Amino acid sequence: MSYLVLARKWRPQNFHDVVGQQPVVRTLQNALRRQRVAHAMLFSGVRGVGKTTLARIMAKALNCESEAEEVPCNVCASCREITAGTAVDLKEIDGASNRGIQEIRELKENIRFFPGSRRYKIVIIDEVHMLTAEAFNALLKTLEEPPEHVYFMFATTELHKVPITILSRCQRYELKRVDFDTLSRFFAKIASAEEVTISPAALEMIVREADGSVRDGLSLLDQMFSFAAQDSAGTVTVQDEDVVQVLGLVDRRVFVTLAEAVLAGDLARCLEVLEETYLLGVDLKRFSDDLLGFFRALMICKTTEDAARLVDVAAQDLTIMQEIAAGVSKETLYQLFQIFMQGAEELRYAGQPRLALEMTFVRASQVGEVMPAAELAARLDKLIAASAGLVAGRPDPLAAEPQKKTVKNDPARPPAPPARPGPETVVREPEERLASAVDSVSQAAMAAAPEALQETAAERPEQAPDSGAGRPAPQPQAPQEKGGGVVVELKQRDVLREWQGFVAYVKERKPWMAQTLRLCNSPHLEEGKLMVRFDNPADCTLLSQGDNLKALTTYAQDFFQAELYMEICSLACEVSEADGASPRQERRALAAEPLVQTVTEIFDGKVVGIRTGPKFR
Repeated sequence: MSYLVLARKWRPQNFHDVVGQQPVVRTLQNALRRQRVAHAMLFSGVRGVGKTTLARIMAKALNCESEAEEVPCNVCASCREITAGTAVDLKEIDGASNRGIQEIRELKENIRFFPGSRRYKIVIIDEVHMLTAEAFNALLKTLEEPPEHVYFMFATTELHKVPITILSRCQRYELKRVDFDTLSRFFAKIASAEEVTISPAALEMIVREADGSVRDGLSLLDQMFSFAAQDSAGTVTVQDEDVVQVLGLVDRRVFVTLAEAVLAGDLARCLEVLEETYLLGVDLKRFSDDLLGFFRALMICKTTEDAARLVDVAAQDLTIMQEIAAGVSKETLYQLFQIFMQGAEELRYAGQPRLALEMTFVRASQVGEVMPAAELAARLDKLIAASAGLVAGRPDPLAAEPQKKTVKNDPARPPAPPARPGPETVVREPEERLASAVDSVSQAAMAAAPEALQETAAERPEQAPDSGAGRPAPQPQAPQEKGGGVVVELKQRDVLREWQGFVAYVKERKPWMAQTLRLCNSPHLEEGKLMVRFDNPADCTLLSQGDNLKALTTYAQDFFQAELYMEICSLACEVSEADGASPRQERRALAAEPLVQTVTEIFDGKVVGIRTGPKFR
């Protein structure tokens, strides 16, 4: 006799041999014991999970001559005939090749007669979804009210193609994919019975490639048994390299290494692993799909507590995946999954698959840790709150008369600095890292601009007299005298540094006015005037009205504690054709900016171009 492949040799012959379909098996056994077997049964599921096998076992059980409770016995004449395929009263039809209405008419004529030697006539139609619409319609009446001596059993891999009129007349049994652990135990049992030694990693790759199909796994196992080397004692051994070489599969440990390298941003390691995989002759498109599935498993491990139900892998591999997923955020895993999914699509149509996959690893290794937008916004709010805590509160100028900025000299005592309202006590509790960030910024500013800090100290003499460390408070510098009075001098750097605080000060009094000020373009001092410019004239129309401008000027004088005037203007004003004075003035003002001058001095450079158009802002 010719060689019998494992898929046929290990085909179940009774209910106890069926692999991984216990709910369906239990239902069928109970129906036989209680004599509640339906006259029409439909078995559905993916390829190789036991649909036709269960139909044949049911046929043997119905016609079994044994008096035992557990049937079929596989000993009586009826069971032996069905096992050998010679039973006269069992008619097995291939729906793909016998799909017309004429074949169904012949079947209907045949089942009218009583069985020849057994109790029942049994009709098994495999791939029943391949029948034509006319054939289904011709079968409807017979399927609804068949003769008492006839049982129908259908099998299909595409249940959605079976008409609902047929489904409503059948008792349906949906077979599921066999889980990883059950297949592993079954294949290990077969390897032991066949006297073949197979490594755990090789067995895992075969089970993973079977994808829940027993027949597919047995075919792969049979192929590996034929390829594996045999020693002098006659022992056949299947190694990991054999599975990779013959089937083009990749050990899951490779994906673990790649995932760790990608999450660590180690592009060199990713390319090394890809090079090793490429030299083994692995199909890169299949490799990309498996890698995408691995990151899908990581996402499930990160988001689901019961990951074992959704990720069909060995318990050891699941533990490794959970450890990897625990050290990274969901957003990072999602971003990497999107990158690899896009890479898999590009790889499908790429003329150079390896180059496309390498570029995918380049993008993936540069992702880094992704932080949720909500968390970023929350941290930014805390940072702003911590910064706002450093700015002293100031009283509402509308509630009290603004204090005078100029006082007369008294020969009996030295000139005193102008009085300023005391700062309000602001209690803030920012996060530690945000507070340290603010301190770092403050220290950097102190190191970079000591002169500015000295000027600020001269302008703010009301700060705390003693820090508590035994050091005397710095004495304020004497203000400059102009016209017989003391005037506090406001500088451009003070305006730029405290502009956001001024906007917040205005917001406490008139929120709409502060919202408009946020639209302005680089406020600056110009001959004692605080120039506030807008790109769009419509933004400053309301702000430039008399009462509003007066109130804004009052706010500015009170906040900056200086004699200044506000001027609202638009950069989109018309220019005279004669001399174009406004653009020239604007360019000169930009070139004379203190920040521009400072940068020019530091880097020993010069201004070679000034761009003032709206598209450059």
